[in-house]
Amino acid sequence: MALQCGIDIILQNEPNWKQKRIAFLTNDAAKTNKGIISRLALQQAGFQLTKIFSPEHGINAMGADGAFIENGIDTITGIPITSLYGGQYMPSASDLAAIDIMLFDIPDAGTRFYTYLWSMTYWIEAAAINQKQVIILDRPNPLGGQMIMSEGPMLDNSISSFIGRFNIPIKHQCTLGELANYFNQTLQWKANLTIVQCENWNRAKQFYDWNLKWSAPSPALQNMEAALLYPGLCFFEATNVSVGRGTKYSFEWIGATWLNIPAIQMVWQSILKDAFIIETVSLPIENEGISVNTNGIRIKVIEPTYYEAVLNGLLLLKMIKDIHPTQFKWMPYPTNANPTGKNHLSLLLGIPNAEEIFELPLQQWLQKITLNVKVDSWRKRIAPYLLYP
Repeated sequence: MALQCGIDIILQNEPNWKQKRIAFLTNDAAKTNKGIISRLALQQAGFQLTKIFSPEHGINAMGADGAFIENGIDTITGIPITSLYGGQYMPSASDLAAIDIMLFDIPDAGTRFYTYLWSMTYWIEAAAINQKQVIILDRPNPLGGQMIMSEGPMLDNSISSFIGRFNIPIKHQCTLGELANYFNQTLQWKANLTIVQCENWNRAKQFYDWNLKWSAPSPALQNMEAALLYPGLCFFEATNVSVGRGTKYSFEWIGATWLNIPAIQMVWQSILKDAFIIETVSLPIENEGISVNTNGIRIKVIEPTYYEAVLNGLLLLKMIKDIHPTQFKWMPYPTNANPTGKNHLSLLLGIPNAEEIFELPLQQWLQKITLNVKVDSWRKRIAPYLLYP
């Protein structure tokens, strides 16, 4: 049977809040299983959409990573858009004054540092503060839901940020609906929260099993292959190694003009077992406004269902740093949420002073990282909030 996401369910079942005034946090990546953009489908079905809110990357899901997103008018529905990745993360009381229902539908990438999750938490918290009903239209996690594939580190609360607001692992293996329930209850927001669950999905199914066309949740995740590698390759944002943003292989490729590819290939065979180098590719990478042809490696995951993206990404980062002791450098990564770009590796990894860990000898480093990546406690903690078998 065909996968039904939350949006598909409410379109079929005429909920009793259909004619109430609805504020909708969404973007173009949110579509029905027939490929219709969610807000257009709702408007055409007679739902009373009153206000639109957008997350990072904007309503069209095409804004640059970390770029300030302006308010605007939605060209699809004609409704005003309030950005929640500009001057505010949480809608204000005045934003919600003429609203009855706060609706949410955005596809996720299954990774703690992907910001749509945190926009959802501010959305629910605002609903609690302003005593509004909040409804999450759930979608499956593209990485699947097998909890054994969860990967840490967990987040140290001292470095909470908009790429990691609360203490969960990097690969959480949950749907946003499950995490909505978890945060609403454990943080005692006590919002009037409803999750519209998916149908015909179980935790063993990754995106490859959905029989749907990929809808890029942001510009850099152009396909499922990039989404698989993203939880591990994103750490390279904190370095002078490119992940290919702006090219056809973003997050499937890493490169630098100084990369010793033969040495990487040789060491790779003895360390990394779950992925392989498809090919060496030169891509035009922008550096300080100048496009430079940059050599790099395109990576392919061998078995997506059991790919340990975080562990493999960290191993690759350690390997490249150690092979290139003089050329490799840690770099800031400025965004709207972190204008200085400082401590980016720590914010991604969830560990204070994370750069220091990479100075350890390989065996010592591996012991520490392996211990941090294991998250048995998370599986026990989240179990009561899981919605799918």
